[in-house]
Amino acid sequence: MERIFKAFINSMRALNHLARHEKPVQQELVLLLLALPAAWFVAADIAAFLILIGAVLFLLLVEIINTSVEAACNAISRDFKKDIQIAKDCGSLAVLIASVMCAAVWIYHLWPYVLTLVFPA
Repeated sequence: MERIFKAFINSMRALNHLARHEKPVQQELVLLLLALPAAWFVAADIAAFLILIGAVLFLLLVEIINTSVEAACNAISRDFKKDIQIAKDCGSLAVLIASVMCAAVWIYHLWPYVLTLVFPA
C-alpha cells in the first residue's frame, strides 16, 4: 500500500509540474474541463460519455508521454543529433494521431447535432 501511495505522490508532482510549465498540457487540461460538461449533454448514454472523455484523456496521456520523451532527450543533450530529432518528431507524430482520433470521436458524436442545425426538421 505504501508503494501505491508513493507512486500517487510522484504522479501528482508530475501533474503539478506539467500543469504549471507545459503549455500543451495546460491546453489539454482546459479541454478536459470543457469536455466533461459537454460530453454529459452530448452523450446518449454512459458508454458514449466514457468514450468522449476517454478520447480526451488518451490525448492527454500521449501528450504527457511526448513531454517525457522530450525531457529525456534534453537531459541527454541539447546539441543537434539526428537520433534525438527523430525521437522528438515521433513523439510529436503520436500527439498528432491522438488529436485526430480525439477529434474523430467528438465529431462522430456531435454530427447529429450539426445535421439538426443545418437541416432543421
